[in-house]
Amino acid sequence: MAEQRRNLYFYYHPNQELDEKLKPLYQLARDKDFSIVEDSKNANIIVAVGGDGTFLQAVRNTGFRQDCLYVGIRSQNEAGLYCDFSIDNHDEMVEAMENAEVEVRRFPIIEATVNNESTFYCLNECSVRSTLIKSIDVDVYIDDLLFETFRGDGLIVATPTGSTGYNKSTKGAVVDPKLPCFQVSELASLNNNRFRTLGSSFILSGERTLKLHVRQDGNDYPIIGMDNEAFSIRNIYDVTVRLSDQVVKTVKLKNNSYWDRVKRTFL
Repeated sequence: MAEQRRNLYFYYHPNQELDEKLKPLYQLARDKDFSIVEDSKNANIIVAVGGDGTFLQAVRNTGFRQDCLYVGIRSQNEAGLYCDFSIDNHDEMVEAMENAEVEVRRFPIIEATVNNESTFYCLNECSVRSTLIKSIDVDVYIDDLLFETFRGDGLIVATPTGSTGYNKSTKGAVVDPKLPCFQVSELASLNNNRFRTLGSSFILSGERTLKLHVRQDGNDYPIIGMDNEAFSIRNIYDVTVRLSDQVVKTVKLKNNSYWDRVKRTFL
């Protein structure tokens, strides 16, 4: 790890048990000449302690920083796609870092612009879903081509790393994160003589632009899901999605590839 990266910020949801487990980790960090900072703006290594959900929140709430490394630590004995390390095994974590058994991996993110005004970044996925017991109608444009008109519960646009999340539950494909692309999947599409969709997920090159134009038919306030957080924005007209030039840089074990984690989690 680069010599200048010595300021650690710990992101987690405080509780008494976790606070106690973190004390020896704090001391270990200080013994190794790391500084623990109280403000994420002063950090160059951001450590998320919890699980994949906490990791996603840490990245979002610290602004998808490009000058930081993100590290995921599991607080429970459960599989995780973003968290390589366990809070119950400090020695293994330090040994891996000291013996150069870790590497920096760069995960692609997407940017979603709502109504040509507000832009959000997503590490896992962006979703547009109906808030009513009523289907939502969306015109789907790929670049300038009207590709299809969707009617159903909503659409998911997932990154490669996000392909194992919400996207996978809708039978979307699991995608290698080394591919610069994003995937579009349907939620309960309705196909008839008036509305016709592809009926399966599809993958777009990172050079493409996707536009979701929400038809204003009374269902004008869909939920926009950004990773594991939801935003209710009044009068959604369109959502434009692109693969961002930015990435999330994470510290991962060299012997724990993306496909190792997929196998361990699902097989």
